[in-house]
Amino acid sequence: MRKNQVIIGTKTITLAVTGASGAIFARRMLQLLEADSRVSRIHLVISGSGLKVLREELGLGAARTAQMATQLLGARARKTTYLLDSDVGACIASGSYPVDGMVVIPCTTGCLAQIAGGISSTLIERAADVCLKEGRKLILAIRDTPFSRIHLENMLRAQAAGAEIFPIIPSYYHKPATIDDLTTQFCCRVLAHVGLDQDKQFQWKGLGD
Repeated sequence: MRKNQVIIGTKTITLAVTGASGAIFARRMLQLLEADSRVSRIHLVISGSGLKVLREELGLGAARTAQMATQLLGARARKTTYLLDSDVGACIASGSYPVDGMVVIPCTTGCLAQIAGGISSTLIERAADVCLKEGRKLILAIRDTPFSRIHLENMLRAQAAGAEIFPIIPSYYHKPATIDDLTTQFCCRVLAHVGLDQDKQFQWKGLGD
């Protein structure tokens, strides 16, 4: 959002979190989406392994998973609705429900394989499948290394079906001073690909004379 620009929030985004390391990226993504005036609704879905990683890496201690959005934000969630990954009957499981984009961050290679194979046994997988069949933006922020041939082939299959493969690879050209700088820049790059350019994103202007 630009200074003095009044925008009515209209975008609906699905944010999915799976069990790969990199919980800080999920947290920062949710914070940026909640703070963006162009976003009116966020559907947050976390896999069972994703919940374990969030608790392990961020020290979150929510007694009930429904509290996870507030725990991630460190404040009351105003736009975020938490959906169980087992709830395959949720709104985002249907193509008739309008969603502007879906980001899976971090995305395990297992989740990638399910999406690439068109398997929809969980809400995350079904919501991703819906985005592909409806021609909607789907970004998979893969977090693993090294990649096997199976991983690479699954990336090609998912990309050919319409997904955008966006591995979690931090940049350094903006001279980050903290881990938060790295995390924020990456999340801003992702959001730019769903039509939500961020003022916090560093944009390369070329080398000076």
